[in-house]
This record gives sequence, structure tokens and C-alpha cells, in this order.
Amino acid sequence: MNKRIAVCPGSFDPITMGHLDIITRAAAMFDELIVVVMNNASKKYTFSPSERKQMIEKCVTDLPNVKVDIDDGLLADYAAEQNACAIVKGLRAMSDFEYEFQMALTNKKLNPNVETLFLTTSAQNMYLSSSMVKQIADMGGDVSDFLPEVIHDDVLKRISSKN
Repeated sequence: MNKRIAVCPGSFDPITMGHLDIITRAAAMFDELIVVVMNNASKKYTFSPSERKQMIEKCVTDLPNVKVDIDDGLLADYAAEQNACAIVKGLRAMSDFEYEFQMALTNKKLNPNVETLFLTTSAQNMYLSSSMVKQIADMGGDVSDFLPEVIHDDVLKRISSKN
């Protein structure tokens, strides 16, 4: 029997409790889940791809079927290279859906062997984004409920050093 492999892409700058929720739930659905740090040329990042990868690895030590990788190519090509049957994306609100739906259709056209699976975020994480967390931290707010404890201090150190 073939292993069911899924890819969970994102910028993860930094990984939040919302991301971790989606990763944990997706890991339970597949034999292997590859969390892949992607680069979006239109975004300005606080952390390098390797730093983001290391933070994710710290957060998923209790998920033995999760691997973390970095890629800067097309997601459809990456999924094919990994023999993935699915791409897992988290949705926070309807505003996410239009963009993600367009991406899913494009990925299906580029790689007909991969399906996109949308997981809705848990209610407590609906409003949560990496950008929001960085903004709150930058203004001295408490982000301890929004970040995995294992990376909390690293994130705060980086954000405070930018000021």
C-alpha cells in the first residue's frame, strides 16, 4: 500500500498556534505530512527560511510523521517531487477562501495527481495571523497565547531587536 503523503505549505513567519492546530490535525489524517516553508516574493519576512524551518521543527517534535522542508519553487512541482496526494491549507475566514480556491485550481491544473484539502481553523484562532502576532509583539503586547511556548522567546527577541 502506498503511503499517503500530504504537503502543508506556508510562509510561517513565524509559526503560530493557528498553524500548529492545522498541522496537528493534518498529521492525524496522513501517513506523512511535510510542512514546507515557502517564499512569497510579495512578502517581507522577519525570519529567514532556515530560521522558520528550525522554529517549526521545535514545535512538531511530538508529531513523528511530520517532516519540515524549505522550497522556493512551484508548490505543484514540489508536491509531485514528494509523491504527495494532497496539499493541506488552513482557512481562517471567507476572505481566505477566494485566494486559496484560485490557488487550488491552479495547482490541480499544474499537477492533476494532487488534491487540495481545506481545514477550517479552530474558533479561537480565526483572527490569528503571523502578521498580527508580529504587530502585537512589536507594540509590546502579550503574544503568549498566540505562539507555541517553545519559540515564544525567540520570536520576541527578534521583534524587539528590530526596534
